[in-house]
Amino acid sequence: MNFDLNEDQRAYIDLAQQFATNELAPNAARWDAEAIFPLKTLRQAGELGFCGLYCDPEIGGLGLSRLDSSLIFEQLSMGCTTTTAMLTIHNMATWMVTYFGSTATRQTYGKKLTSGEFLASYCLTESGSGSDAAALTTKAVLDGDHYVITGNKAFISGAGETDVLVVMARTGGSGPKGVSAFVVNADCDGISYGRKESKMGWNAQPTRAINFERVRVPTENLLGQEGEGFAIAMEGLDGGRINIATVGIGTAQQAMEDALTYVNERKQFGKTIATFQGIQFKLADMNTELVAARQMVRLAAFKLDSKDPDASTYCAMAKRFATDIGYQVCDEALQCFGGNGYIKEFPMERYLRDSRAHRILEGTNEIMRVIIARRILLADHQVIL
Repeated sequence: MNFDLNEDQRAYIDLAQQFATNELAPNAARWDAEAIFPLKTLRQAGELGFCGLYCDPEIGGLGLSRLDSSLIFEQLSMGCTTTTAMLTIHNMATWMVTYFGSTATRQTYGKKLTSGEFLASYCLTESGSGSDAAALTTKAVLDGDHYVITGNKAFISGAGETDVLVVMARTGGSGPKGVSAFVVNADCDGISYGRKESKMGWNAQPTRAINFERVRVPTENLLGQEGEGFAIAMEGLDGGRINIATVGIGTAQQAMEDALTYVNERKQFGKTIATFQGIQFKLADMNTELVAARQMVRLAAFKLDSKDPDASTYCAMAKRFATDIGYQVCDEALQCFGGNGYIKEFPMERYLRDSRAHRILEGTNEIMRVIIARRILLADHQVIL
C-alpha cells in the first residue's frame, strides 16, 4: 500500500495551487463581502480543465480519477472555499449529464459543460423533502416527445446564474423508484427563480429556489431510464460527498497555515505565542486531525474509483468525519488569533462561516450516520474496515 503521490499527481497539485494563489486567494474576501459570483474566474478554471475533471476525454473532460480530482479540489479550496465548492457541484452535475445522458445529450451539452462555457446546478432538494429526498414532489409528465415538469426546488447553488439544471422529478409512483433525472436549459420558458438567499457563508455563489411551471423538456434529455433518477442522484452524491469533504479539508488547511504564521509573529508576555504549550498542543491536534481526515477522504476516493461495493459507505464516513473536523480546525485556528480572528480584516471568520455549510449539504452529517449505521447493521453484522 503506497500513500506517496506520483509525478502526475504532484503536477496536478502544482497547477491547482498556482491558480488558487493567482486567481482565487487575492479575490476571495471581496467576492464574499460583495456577494460576487465570479463567472469569469470559473470560466478560466474551465480553460484549465477544472470543469470536467472526471469526465470522458471524448467530450472534453480530463478523465481523472476521483482521487486525483480530490487533490486538485483541495488546493483550489485553499484559495477560495465558495468558488471551489461551486466547481465541485458543477463537476458532479456535468459527470451525471455526460455519463448517463444519451448520445444527443452528450453532443449538445458535453463540451460546453466540461469547458466551463456552460455552468450547471444540481436540483434535488425541495422545501418539503430535504433529508428525505425520495419524497420529492416535482413531477414530469410525458406529453408526446416532451416531458412537462412542474414543481419547486429549494436551496439550489448557482441558481439564476448557471446555464444548465440537472433536475430530479417524479415520473412514476411514490418512493425512490418513481424518480427520474433530466437535463434542463436554465432559461426554458416556465422557469422562474426566487430571491437570492442571504446566507451565513458561501456568499460568492447565489442560492435560490427554482419554480418549474409546465416546463417542456425533450424526451432525449432524460438521463438514464425512467425510474433511475434517484439512483443516479445518489451515485452522483457519492462523488459529491468526497468533493465537499475535500473542500472542507482544504479550507481547514489554509486556516491552520494562517494560524501557524500568526502565532509565530504575535507576541504576548515578551515572546511569541507559539512558544506557549497551550498553542503548541492546539496546533498538534489540528495537524493530526487534518492528516487523519485527508487520508479518510483519499481512501473513500480510492474505493469509489475501484467500484468497491461499500464505496457509498466510505464516502459517507469520509464526508461526516472530514467536514466535522474541517469546521473544528477552522474554529481552533480562529481561536489562535484571539479577537483578531473575529473581525473581517482577517480571513478566519470567513473560513469558519464557509466551512459550516459543509456539514449540511450533499446530505447532512446526520444522514451520513444513517447510511453508515445501516451498512454496519446488515444481516452479516460486519464492521467496515
